[in-house]
Amino acid sequence: MKRTLILLPLVIGMVACGQNNTKKTETEPDNAVPTNETMAVYETDTFATQSGKAVTFHALTHASIRIGFDGKEIEIDPVGKMGDRVIDYAAFPKADFLLVTHEHFDHFDTTAIATLTKEGTQLITNQRCAEMLGYGTVMANGDKLDLSDWLSVEAVPAYNTTDGHLQFHPKGRDNGFVLNIDGLRVYVAGDTEDIPEMAEIKDIDVAFLPCNQPYTMTVDQLLRAARTIRPKVLFPYHYGQTNVSGIPSLLRQDGVEVRIRHYE
Repeated sequence: MKRTLILLPLVIGMVACGQNNTKKTETEPDNAVPTNETMAVYETDTFATQSGKAVTFHALTHASIRIGFDGKEIEIDPVGKMGDRVIDYAAFPKADFLLVTHEHFDHFDTTAIATLTKEGTQLITNQRCAEMLGYGTVMANGDKLDLSDWLSVEAVPAYNTTDGHLQFHPKGRDNGFVLNIDGLRVYVAGDTEDIPEMAEIKDIDVAFLPCNQPYTMTVDQLLRAARTIRPKVLFPYHYGQTNVSGIPSLLRQDGVEVRIRHYE
């Protein structure tokens, strides 16, 4: 069956308070590179699930993504401070699900995790982070979990392949995640290069792919990964100082819509 991705109206410029009511502001082009003027706000992108419900992605910073669905909150790799950017997680709703890909400082922040945790919050992570925290549901590459009647997750490999970089993310230690949110399939790659296992990641509606060497992918590697996975919508993230502004035009002929958001 052919999958159709429904895009709900795009909202850009939600304030950092994390309130559920959305305020529309003047939008910028999907391929616009965020500027310093947008530092205090978080861009949001909303998609419809198979049942017609809305999933909203909040671009917080670098590798930190907030996802809202039907009154539920998913936080991925929440980090409270990246350079001069500070995320006030105390102003956000508490998380129903927390997913952490690995233990590096730009993905794993015990203070942010504690701030977002409430009674019943489920933390999903790898073995190393669970050991450091003293709790958490451990997923290894290839594991699958049904977390609720609307959310399932699969842990997929995330690792380096370039000589001299293998020590950053050794094979088998870290996770990427494929989430199924009420039928919307979302791939959050974590820190990885364009690994062969990406050929097995299929039917992705929304993908987040990292782009900064020496730790993750070059632009060319990201292009190869995108052409392998073929998501309907791609967000380059974790891109640091890498210039990703040319990626939308390079993937347009491949049928991949690319949106550049504030994920330095």
